[in-house]
Amino acid sequence: MKVTIYEVARVVGAKNDVTVYEDGPLNKVEFDSRLIVEGDLFVPLKGARDGHDFIPVAVENGCAITFSEKEVAAPHILVEDCLLAFQALAAYYLEKMQVQVIAVTGSNGKTTTKDMIHDILATTFVTYKTQGNYNNEIGLPYTVLHMPDNTEKLVLEMGQDHLGDIHLLSEIAKPSLAVITLFGEAHLEFFGSREQIAQGKLQIADGMPAGATLLLPNDSIGDAYLPSQQQLVRFGEGGEIYLTSLSENKTSLTFTTNFIDGAITLPVTGKYNATNAMVASYVGKCLGISDEAIKVALAQLQLTRNRTEWKKAGNGADILSDVYNANPTAMRLILETFSSIPANDNGKKIAVLADMKELGDQSVALHQKMITSLSPDSLDTLFFYGQDIEGLAQLASQMFPIGKVYFFRKNEAEDQFEELVARVLECVGAHDQVLLKGSNSMHLDQLVVALENR
Repeated sequence: MKVTIYEVARVVGAKNDVTVYEDGPLNKVEFDSRLIVEGDLFVPLKGARDGHDFIPVAVENGCAITFSEKEVAAPHILVEDCLLAFQALAAYYLEKMQVQVIAVTGSNGKTTTKDMIHDILATTFVTYKTQGNYNNEIGLPYTVLHMPDNTEKLVLEMGQDHLGDIHLLSEIAKPSLAVITLFGEAHLEFFGSREQIAQGKLQIADGMPAGATLLLPNDSIGDAYLPSQQQLVRFGEGGEIYLTSLSENKTSLTFTTNFIDGAITLPVTGKYNATNAMVASYVGKCLGISDEAIKVALAQLQLTRNRTEWKKAGNGADILSDVYNANPTAMRLILETFSSIPANDNGKKIAVLADMKELGDQSVALHQKMITSLSPDSLDTLFFYGQDIEGLAQLASQMFPIGKVYFFRKNEAEDQFEELVARVLECVGAHDQVLLKGSNSMHLDQLVVALENR
């Protein structure tokens, strides 16, 4: 990190005289006192505990200086709000380092698309990206302040739980190119409608310069909130960029577009990933990456863990794990992909579906609508786990043969997870394929591990 103590104090508008301390370069910034090493800047944020309580630990670990909202017995930069100071420092640092920011948001696919854009740009530029799920008002500035000093392109993922979240992140990052992958139902509990979700996602343009390119789905849901200062490029059917062909098998897919010469192959499944890759490819084209480099990067793609991933059970069964998060769009898409894959010889097709969270008052109805994605022609056995998904389980039991639909309850009074695990382990044979999909808080990842270790 290329900043000094006095420089930081000036940027954040220090309310105290920091010249009483010796100036010097700062090593890095941390908000976890346990990660502090010699020469770091400590940012005491307020969470379950007030970070100010850990200033002594940060000092003991060697921090050069700390932000603080009160006078403390340690070298400190006195600020009104430590989080705002942290964000202001990140915005300043991006401007100082003259790094080009590419921002990605969307109800589904934003992490995968971010990974794809990173890998494409990394063929030609020194590129850094959001690590893990550091995509909020704390994670984004942390990512900015942890990028390598020689970074040329920075790919930032932007998440939203409430209206205004993306506006803040865009104003900090000021992206020169941005992508919205999908206007879906994620966090519907906090927004009320897809229109409001679209409004929030389109705030990604708020910090963009006039004339910058914004890629977005060819979906009219957000038309009332479209920015007027940016160049809009629609993707999908009827848009400016689109897929011209697509073929898919269990472990990969191949597609062509209307703007890349030749076919692109991905070592992942899911038709939605072809769209994500198409968008990432267009970003690469905008930034001067050759068609050949784009194809090579996508053929060698390395995705963030816990997204759609084929694994092997201990008994040899194939596991399609997609347990990081879930909403109706994502569940429909993965069920479509899983249902279209041919069964293994002498094998069953099994789906384990758990509650999708943060859908608000519409949750039960949205779960029940998933019945249109479940067919006994392509799926043999269904397991349902949760509370809001019970109605879907009841509908499925009317469509599927007796003994092919199981429901395990999880609510405040009861959790039948152990029974779910035991029954799935008993049901899954060596030649079977099993899909697991649900929100992260449903902990289907533990069932994945149980299958792998059986």
